Amino acid sequence: MKPEQHLQEVLRQINGKGYKAYKKIQGEYTCKGYRLIIDHVQGDPFSTPSRIRVQVERNDSGFPPDTTGNPSRSIALRDYLTRCFHQCCRQKSTSGRGIGNSGLITIARPLQEILERSSMIIGPAFIEARFFMGLPASGRTILGDVAEEMFFRELPDIVRSSLVFSNLDPHSVYAHIETAEDSDFLRSRLMDMDLISFIADGSLLPRASGIDPSPMDQRHAIVFRSPKKLRIELDLPNKGKITGMGIPRGISLIVGGGYHGKSTLLKAIELGIYNHVPGDGRELAVTVKNAVKIRAYDGRSIACTDISPFIRNLPYGKDTVLFSTGNASGSTSQAASIMEAIEAGAAVLLLDEDTSATNFMIRDFRMQQLVRKKHEPITPFIDKVRQLYSEKGISTILVMGGSGDYFSVADHVIRMTGYLPADVTRKAQQIAREIADNRMEEGGQRFGVIRQRIPDADSFHPLQENGKMKIAPRGLREILFGTQTINCRDLEQIVEETQTRSIGYAILYAVRYMDGKRSFREVLEKVMKDLKENGLDILPPWITGDLSAFRIFELASAINRMRTLKIR
Repeated sequence: MKPEQHLQEVLRQINGKGYKAYKKIQGEYTCKGYRLIIDHVQGDPFSTPSRIRVQVERNDSGFPPDTTGNPSRSIALRDYLTRCFHQCCRQKSTSGRGIGNSGLITIARPLQEILERSSMIIGPAFIEARFFMGLPASGRTILGDVAEEMFFRELPDIVRSSLVFSNLDPHSVYAHIETAEDSDFLRSRLMDMDLISFIADGSLLPRASGIDPSPMDQRHAIVFRSPKKLRIELDLPNKGKITGMGIPRGISLIVGGGYHGKSTLLKAIELGIYNHVPGDGRELAVTVKNAVKIRAYDGRSIACTDISPFIRNLPYGKDTVLFSTGNASGSTSQAASIMEAIEAGAAVLLLDEDTSATNFMIRDFRMQQLVRKKHEPITPFIDKVRQLYSEKGISTILVMGGSGDYFSVADHVIRMTGYLPADVTRKAQQIAREIADNRMEEGGQRFGVIRQRIPDADSFHPLQENGKMKIAPRGLREILFGTQTINCRDLEQIVEETQTRSIGYAILYAVRYMDGKRSFREVLEKVMKDLKENGLDILPPWITGDLSAFRIFELASAINRMRTLKIR
């Protein structure tokens, strides 16, 4: 390990030289208060910024032992420090000091969710921050004086301001970790209480906009208030006693008029699989981890998925037990997504009529009279949802504003009016009894078989035409994997691009377990077990700070959307 003076000397020596000379600074340095590790130096000013790490001795950082007293607190502290580091980077450094990314110091930017991240590692010996620096240049000429300012004035300020406990607001630190701890505790209690989701009284569910996940201005938003029949009281480790709405296992409908908050409630439920930062409004809106949002996705690829519980007897004898297509319809895509989610272990399905295929959801009495069942290959979800629960133990939460036919299969009905819920189960069941819909059930006696497929390792090709491996996100829900693009636009429970990047690497990692004998789910469970035991660093071939945790369901869904996927 070299002294920091050596880095300073090298920067002065290469000032004004060609950009490739920056390679000389790669290595490890002892700096005042931390160790500096330059893992990778970018090839030019416009390429991905250089990967850098700093390590602060745990004793020097001053964080009390109780801030990492359990996994929940440790993950939350890492998330909090990433946010502090990011904020300090914005305050103390700027890009644009040269061409491309020159002058940039940044770390993977967190959003509203508290996630396990590779950007910040906390061990018994040190705290390690992993970030990126855009080494400055004018044209192809090194700006050594700007680089020196970045390494020896800006970076030390960022490290001191974000990684030393005495320089942080202790109330804010503990609020972050205690909020996450309470959320994890609450989520762990749901199944014991026969619940699949819980929304605390006082929660603020509406978002600023469809593209801004921050909370709506409280002056214009209505806070959540639970209906008495579904109200539950709980005692949390830090916040103490709270009340809120518990959604039981079974089949639950969310009904109401347009713009009254149905989809807003479902969105809070589907993202309740994550912990949220203090002030988000959804800190105590939690859902069991194995809840999966399902929507139609026209044009997706499907590989040998058994969709026969929902679709069979297609024209021209097309197989639906091993159904494959490169251009799925709305109904076939939704059927496949449900079967794939169940194959991966989903216990709760979340659906919204607005993003579902109409002919997949319902076939009313009049249509049954005009188009007889023998000519209709689709068995609508309404005729399978009860079997899913009674036979497979899989619950469903469904937003439905246009069809009362579902009243007859629902265990619970929640009506949203002005963003406030009411339990109208009894009224809905009375309507179902008094106003006969006359429709004939088309689901048969049983749901059907959940088949486990065996993926073929030869399906996965991460190399581009030049022979180099390329795995990278293209925005939030697209993955470049070799020469193909995996479109995950329907996976609404992916919330950060860091997850998308991790999923891309996890696809390649999963190939090692595809031996032609292990089922799809066995392969996925192997990957998730390795991640739990060894962390995100096992995924890429280098150390990087732009990864975050994901679930088995999003990994399964991404693989299922690969157009090269082959099933044995």
